[in-house]
Amino acid sequence: MHAAATASARSPYALRSALGALSIACLLAASAARANGTSEPERFDVVVLDAGHGGDDHGAEGAGGLREKDLVLDVARRLAGRLERRGLRVVHTRDADAYVPLGERTAIANRAAADLFLSIHANAASARQARGVETYFVALEASDEAARLLAERENAAFREEHTAAPDDPLASILGDLAAADAMRESDEFARFAHKELSALDRSVPSRGVKQAPFVVLMGVQMPAALVEIGFITNPAEEREMASDARRDRVADALARAVLGFAERYDARRGVRRPARESGNNAEGGG
Repeated sequence: MHAAATASARSPYALRSALGALSIACLLAASAARANGTSEPERFDVVVLDAGHGGDDHGAEGAGGLREKDLVLDVARRLAGRLERRGLRVVHTRDADAYVPLGERTAIANRAAADLFLSIHANAASARQARGVETYFVALEASDEAARLLAERENAAFREEHTAAPDDPLASILGDLAAADAMRESDEFARFAHKELSALDRSVPSRGVKQAPFVVLMGVQMPAALVEIGFITNPAEEREMASDARRDRVADALARAVLGFAERYDARRGVRRPARESGNNAEGGG
């Protein structure tokens, strides 16, 4: 995450109200789409990969010079290759060093009618010893103070003036809708991803699966999660993440999570996956 970014210029109420409006609109659109669709369930076959930051937004930067925007784009490309070889279609919110607004990222995912949205980031902290992976799915209320501050930094690019701000009761409605299928499936995928990423280094204590009001997750009409693949501000983790070997292992872990989730997703809908796509053996060069 970009440690220098702040959200002090906008009020918490304005941001909360805008998030509520955005989320409710997307949930209503998704419900309408389901109502107008065919009764035949479609299989899981489209994944949107969102490499955080880009262009003049470098994200976090390590003492050794590794920049978040470059790291996560490379991991996203490696992951895409693995998923495409398993028969999935991958859509990138950015596939170059370019700045893409948060609203456009969600629009790309919704236009693609994706089955899963995965946003990839690297963490930062003032304490250089901070390390490990974190995984998030969306909620209006953050699971803890650290998650809230992280979401505020990420949401700094969000311009709420483009979204009509509702009264607070609408934001409360979202609390009731949080138990909907998309929310439960976001939670499920986040846990798949966290399990696989945490297994890469079992000597590092798990930082857990958390919830926070990330704008980039609020706007999508499909299960969505954001992963922090390590602390770029930790010198040891920065060195690891600068290596091809570590990036391949992260891509392998995320591919296993996506494929495992896809099997569950289709099984719940009574869809049989082609043999070449089933299973969790996702390792391979990318």
